Amino acid sequence: MAEMMELIAQAENDLLHTYNRYPIVFDHGKGVYLYDIEGKKYLDFAAGIAVFAFGYGNEYYNNALKTQIDKLLHTSNYFYNVPAINAAHRLKALTGMDRVFFTNSGAEAVEGAVKSAMKYGYGRDGKDDHEVIALEHSFHGRTYGALSVTGNEAYRKPFGPMAANVRFAKMNDIDSVKALVSDRTCALIMEVVQGEGGLIPAQQEFLEEVRRICDENEMLLIFDEIQCGMGRTGSMFAFENYGVRPDIMTLAKGLGCGVPVGAFLMTEKAASLTLVPGDHGTTYGGNPFAAASVNAVLDLFEQSDVLAHVRDVSAYLEAGLDSLVQKYDFITGRRGAGLMQGLIFDRPAGDVIKKAMDLGLVIISAGSSIIRFVPPLVISRENVDEMLLILDKAIKEVFG
Repeated sequence: MAEMMELIAQAENDLLHTYNRYPIVFDHGKGVYLYDIEGKKYLDFAAGIAVFAFGYGNEYYNNALKTQIDKLLHTSNYFYNVPAINAAHRLKALTGMDRVFFTNSGAEAVEGAVKSAMKYGYGRDGKDDHEVIALEHSFHGRTYGALSVTGNEAYRKPFGPMAANVRFAKMNDIDSVKALVSDRTCALIMEVVQGEGGLIPAQQEFLEEVRRICDENEMLLIFDEIQCGMGRTGSMFAFENYGVRPDIMTLAKGLGCGVPVGAFLMTEKAASLTLVPGDHGTTYGGNPFAAASVNAVLDLFEQSDVLAHVRDVSAYLEAGLDSLVQKYDFITGRRGAGLMQGLIFDRPAGDVIKKAMDLGLVIISAGSSIIRFVPPLVISRENVDEMLLILDKAIKEVFG
């Protein structure tokens, strides 16, 4: 414990204090478990915030990256590289999109998507005063452009004015969207399932109406699939559950399973009026190493029926979480989709999360009163049972 406390003290002295971290220093992972530097074992139901889809130490994934390290890590986008070419082609086939741009993160993918929408508006009517509609309680990232479309005023206010002209509608309230549409509106951006905003899935009718409004008003529809995509809801992408397709979409997190990589993708219609050489760029985005991680992840999806597994185990997880709702009056509900679930408390739940970590379970929040469950997609029913036992014990110890 002394060594861990010394390392934490050193980190607090050296790192910019932008996170209130839990007092754990992790050393390695295996399967769906993490181990701290003292050897303590933790069941991981956070997956690095929905990143490690296939868990830790996957041999195929690790070997693919080791092979690429020995070949080529980086060349810049002045040149082509085989892993990026292959990854882009495969993502096109999976998503139905026509163009791919690789980034280093989800926030950068959102930046590119919003920037593309603004350029689309300019190409549409030659004006440079366009607006974007986003949704309240959304989360798209903390870089300046991504923050502009994040629907939490507390996050935006200290950094205003924002980079983009954004107006905020309400999730699943189509009248609130209609009230904001004008001839200046060039796009609407939304998470198909809101993550940090409270694990709120879009309703079928809402998505269909949003799509219709965008079509009627020559607006682009942007889906942020950074957290809810890459198999997390039981389909490869959450929008597939609705049969409603975007014009632009963003990906990250599970796309690279730990390697920092994101992407924004768009239809040819959107691409024809958006970014051209000189409009956008990245030094590292889509380099051979990052693209190799994408290809390895896509290989793993192809090699196993992980989507069917997600559908099965998520139903089991939902039932287990619902049992806690029934057991405790102060847990008021559960919501989410697939392996992206939340338990809603009528009080702050932070102490439960801390106690669970003391007991060897990693879980995270989505706001002060919601516990979020975004485990590796490869968790088993036995892992769910183990999690529920630890969580139940943590709840009892905190709330009696």
